Amino acid sequence: MEKVTKETIIGDILDFDRETAPFFLEMGMHCLGCPASRGESIEQACAVHGIEPEVIIDKINTFLASKK
Repeated sequence: MEKVTKETIIGDILDFDRETAPFFLEMGMHCLGCPASRGESIEQACAVHGIEPEVIIDKINTFLASKK
């Protein structure tokens, strides 16, 4: 995965690196096993949870970059 954007699907991120799960749990998204939540984009999930997408996008991209 090159870079996460607000259009990136949460399931794709989790499939790429399961260690990103805590970032979603931290934002209050505790239903990661639910098929519906895995199919949402970051933007959609953030809208439901009242979070600015850039906050989690920056955290995930920084985390993934640190693993290279």
